[in-house]
Amino acid sequence: MRELRVLIAGCGDIGTHLGLRLSAAGAQVFGLRRTINQLPDSIHGIAADLGDPATLNNLPACDYLFYTAAAKSRDPEVYRRTYVDGLRNLLAALPEPPRHLFLTGSTGVYHQHEHDWVDEQSPTQPDTDSGKVLLESEQLALSSGIPATVVRFSGIYGPGRDHLQRQVLAGIAAPAEPLHYSNRIHRDDCVGVLQHLMLRAEEGAALKPLYLASDDCPTPIHEVTEWLAERLGVDITTRQPIRRGGSKRCSNRRLRASGYRFIYPDYRSGYASMLP
Repeated sequence: MRELRVLIAGCGDIGTHLGLRLSAAGAQVFGLRRTINQLPDSIHGIAADLGDPATLNNLPACDYLFYTAAAKSRDPEVYRRTYVDGLRNLLAALPEPPRHLFLTGSTGVYHQHEHDWVDEQSPTQPDTDSGKVLLESEQLALSSGIPATVVRFSGIYGPGRDHLQRQVLAGIAAPAEPLHYSNRIHRDDCVGVLQHLMLRAEEGAALKPLYLASDDCPTPIHEVTEWLAERLGVDITTRQPIRRGGSKRCSNRRLRASGYRFIYPDYRSGYASMLP
């Protein structure tokens, strides 16, 4: 890779691991976040607050911009500040437009709940404030005048994202009824997808404006918790619904067609990498 200049705004867990990969491949990577003391040396830190335009001065020109900010709470105002206001402030502060903008989004924009398959063509009519804000953020990116791609991630798990394991360790599993499909993607695949799409753009490929990023195997959540209980040697003592959004099944067909191959194509391989 020739020395590309990459700006990762909201450079948290996913952004930092993406930056490490791109830097190792020869890119010059800038990571923008409020506090930069935890960024690795290979990422040039920019201390700024996306919600405060006054801090967004002297930003570097970049070839590729990744907006990977994550809200710290589900509060609607926090969501709006993070996903809409922050993106708008950043785009206004850039010294020149990047060649491509990548925005990390969420399958929380889907309203389907009857075990439907969803893909990039499926209607989005979110019935939650957070879903509505996420959709507004997508629309802002795609109408910015910059070539842009939104990547909608399903439930992210991986190092430091072990909520489900902790529930199972406490003896809690989901019931078989009512049936509730879950969708997930490992943190390392989130990073892999973003790097893959940037490299495709660098090769001159015409990217789609939207990709749904989820592993190959939507799975009823009770099957996942039962498998984890068996692997962890835990007796289940409590059955309670573990629901995150409606029961739907996310198709990654478009992402697969772009050439991406998953590191962890299903929950078994992904969670096995995290278990003792």
